Amino acid sequence: MKINNSERLKFRLMGIEDAQALWQLDQDPAVMQFLNGGEPTTMEKINSVFIPRMEKYRNPDLGWGIWQVSDKLTDEYFGWVLIRPMAFFTESANVQDLELGWRFFQNTWGKGYATEAAIAVKNAVVANTDVTHVSALAVADNLASVGVMKKMGMSFVRAYLHTDPIGDFDAVHYQMSVTE
Repeated sequence: MKINNSERLKFRLMGIEDAQALWQLDQDPAVMQFLNGGEPTTMEKINSVFIPRMEKYRNPDLGWGIWQVSDKLTDEYFGWVLIRPMAFFTESANVQDLELGWRFFQNTWGKGYATEAAIAVKNAVVANTDVTHVSALAVADNLASVGVMKKMGMSFVRAYLHTDPIGDFDAVHYQMSVTE
């Protein structure tokens, strides 16, 4: 699957060869604030945890994976958008409800890139699948991510303790139907 350029952005499905780019983004404590309290991710953790997890849900045909987001004119790497089935790392993964997530360099914040990128990725993936819903999770205090969810047209579903093999967190879940 290919994701067409948006107004300002271009997209490329990331793979194991992108470990350095994934690591680079995780070095800013502000980027990591709502993920782990601001601790930079080590390259060892990128290679031993992040890449193997990504490879489990990465499916180029369906568009699942982590999409690098870059400026379409300068090729500057801004961040990424993740898309995968909700509850992927449980026994009840839901391929009709895709989870979106994003992570962007701090110098790109407040410019609408995350919203523009998430919409482009969502539109491309749902156009070629039988998905009925798209969801996103965040820590409730991450107002910027919650703002992206709302700008995309998602509505609040619930607040709950999200469990994950790499760490549990108090989450807010937003969702939108894509079949209407």
